Amino acid sequence: MKKILFVCLGNICRSPLAEYMMRDTAAKRGLMLETASAGTSGWHDGEGMHCGSADILDGLGIASNGFTSRRVRESDLDEFDYIMVMDDSNLADMQARFGRRPQQIFKITDLVGNRPYDHIPDPWFTRNFTQTRDLLAACCEEIADRLQDGRL
Repeated sequence: MKKILFVCLGNICRSPLAEYMMRDTAAKRGLMLETASAGTSGWHDGEGMHCGSADILDGLGIASNGFTSRRVRESDLDEFDYIMVMDDSNLADMQARFGRRPQQIFKITDLVGNRPYDHIPDPWFTRNFTQTRDLLAACCEEIADRLQDGRL
């Protein structure tokens, strides 16, 4: 079973959405996959996800309960097959912590061609949770496709 850790800055908006949406996508396709999420900052450790992210998940019919924000841990590098970050700043933080590991640590948007963004915009700042949902949905479908055909 593959294990993916999704990482953003605070672990309350983007990475929890990716975690829960990817888990749902994998379940619908019958894929064995474990997902989790974390933040690079630790600013929101122990908190629940942002209400905007929870509302998006609820609108998708995905239960948003049971989430607790956490910071990236040293053990994550060994525990997860892939660490998918949301933007260049997250990638730089992870590379500073774990070194350059392009086969394991990379931007989630690097998997999707013909995309309008080279990152997942942070709805904490943009307030556009729908945009974040749509971009992550495309990424989750691509991840599932790659898992199914062995490219990931």
